[in-house]
Amino acid sequence: MNGVADRDLAARLTGLAGALRAHGLRVGTGETVDAARAVEALGLADRELLREGLAATLLHGIAQRPVFDAVFDLYFPCGVGGPDGGPADRDRLRERLAAALADDDTALLRRLAVEAVDGFGGYGSSPGSDGWSSYQTLDRLRPQTLLARVRDEVRGRDGAAGFTDRLLEDEIRRRIETFRRAVAAEARRRVAERRGREEVARRAVAPTADRVDFLFAGKDRLAELRRTVRPLARKLATRLAARRRRAARGSVDLRRTLRGSLSTGGVPMRPVLRRRRPARPELVLLCDVSGSVSGFSDFTMLLVQALHDEFSKVRVFAFVNRIGEVTGLLEHGAADPEGLGARIRAEAALTGWHGGSDYGTALGEFTERYADAVGSRTTVFVLGDARTNSADPNLPALRILSRRARRVHWLNPEQRSRWGTGDSAAPAYAELVEMYECRTVRRLDALVGRLLPV
Repeated sequence: MNGVADRDLAARLTGLAGALRAHGLRVGTGETVDAARAVEALGLADRELLREGLAATLLHGIAQRPVFDAVFDLYFPCGVGGPDGGPADRDRLRERLAAALADDDTALLRRLAVEAVDGFGGYGSSPGSDGWSSYQTLDRLRPQTLLARVRDEVRGRDGAAGFTDRLLEDEIRRRIETFRRAVAAEARRRVAERRGREEVARRAVAPTADRVDFLFAGKDRLAELRRTVRPLARKLATRLAARRRRAARGSVDLRRTLRGSLSTGGVPMRPVLRRRRPARPELVLLCDVSGSVSGFSDFTMLLVQALHDEFSKVRVFAFVNRIGEVTGLLEHGAADPEGLGARIRAEAALTGWHGGSDYGTALGEFTERYADAVGSRTTVFVLGDARTNSADPNLPALRILSRRARRVHWLNPEQRSRWGTGDSAAPAYAELVEMYECRTVRRLDALVGRLLPV
């Protein structure tokens, strides 16, 4: 390569590493140097081979792969510009797309994605507009409506041996999703050519699951988060065990240390520590499972259930405007995390005469019906956004709870700037107990690791 090409390649590689760091991936100098060596060894002729080589050197886990793939497509695109064609023929393009889906022709699907964005994805009136929309492209092309047609075509070829209708439809949906991702990648690439790769990598690439806001996570992202519960619980259990070992050492026993120092001329060479025998703490969760907050509560309940061996007792209570214990349901729900929320809402009596959350009623009912659940060894976590639907927040009930418990922590998945707006009673509750903003898995990991008792 010449010097200009070498400098451009180095800039792309360092830009790729920087964009990954901006999304929270741990990519340091060592990984970047390894990636450069991979580029030197693999060359640029085979783009997919280069993708796999860079992924192997830069990533630390499979969960980071979606972010890497999107950023890689920006810094190492399969082409530049777009085809110089006339207005696209929608019906003809759909015909070709149906054939490519039936043949499972990935290469053709990628070429059709380029044509689709070129024909249907542009917006903006100025000639130099940088507007390219994957949403607009897919909305006009509507590939999902081809499912039945493609299924019948595959069936007619007798190319679906061994597939039931359900399995065949799932396979065709997978192929359609491959096309949708190709359209999204092509739209991002075109915008990046005009606006710059760095800005598009920062704004248009979906973050890793642990950085997704609980309140705005879709069904697919919540399912992805649930799959991270076990690994996260193992990491937290290790950290808790280390904290417990340090706490068990106790403070220096001055009298015994001085007595032992007589043999060394009064120099305390070996400090003697008071051995602590701390009792294993108890944990209680009060979880709002209404509306968008339910995804946050479900994930945290599963995480605590996976950590139950670290505590002498764990009890979990869920509420909307009435409260009920769901500890038993949670134990069974660990085997089916997808259906946990639905099972809790179906089998526990959590609502009264309306379906909106009412923290005041739920807190009052808890202090009356479940007073025995909280004692001097109990740490209580309240999970919810503190939005009372304009009902009485019942501050006295929370005050009683904070006096009975060893410690009360409130984890709020809502942005701090919104506390106190509308029907939010967060500032009033925060005066009585410690309240923390907890919007992502990464933040939850940090808080739980720091706040859980040892």
